[in-house]
Amino acid sequence: MIYSFRIVSDEVDDFKREIKIDAEASFLELRDAICKACGWSANQMSSFFLCNSGWEKQKEVTLEDMGSDESMKNLYQMSDTALADLMEIKGQRMLFTFDYFTDRSLYMELTDIDPAKNMIDAVCVYGKGDAPRQEIDIDEFDLQSDTIASMAADAEMDLDDDMYPDESIDDIDADNTYSDYDNIY
Repeated sequence: MIYSFRIVSDEVDDFKREIKIDAEASFLELRDAICKACGWSANQMSSFFLCNSGWEKQKEVTLEDMGSDESMKNLYQMSDTALADLMEIKGQRMLFTFDYFTDRSLYMELTDIDPAKNMIDAVCVYGKGDAPRQEIDIDEFDLQSDTIASMAADAEMDLDDDMYPDESIDDIDADNTYSDYDNIY
């Protein structure tokens, strides 16, 4: 079987990659294909996180063996785990955390499963936009985070001003509250 994965970033709007890989390939092979498609070094710590439909992390597939105690039962190693062992359903989601220091990730979705074919090597079949930088200086990351937080605070303040006019709720005619929206439905 061949799996097709769509990969996007929340840092770079126009970044998109599509990788095709054999279902029996390991997560390590997928990681290497992603690094190659992004122009990144494959020597950085990284992990895959299998997610639910809301992108909440469920299982982790790590690059290194993290131990085997009971608290790590949802932990797998990339080199020992085939994609087909954990990825079975079209639409399944994963995060590929490529920068542990700043917790930066790519968003991935299994978009197609072709049961009639097999592949030897993974292939990036579509690429658009520049990949996010693999490493970012923590000071630069903090500055970006502060800028984003400031912009969000400004937007929230503007939104609050628009949502809560000076007139009190008692001054609004309750019978006409939704009159502007009657024709929408």
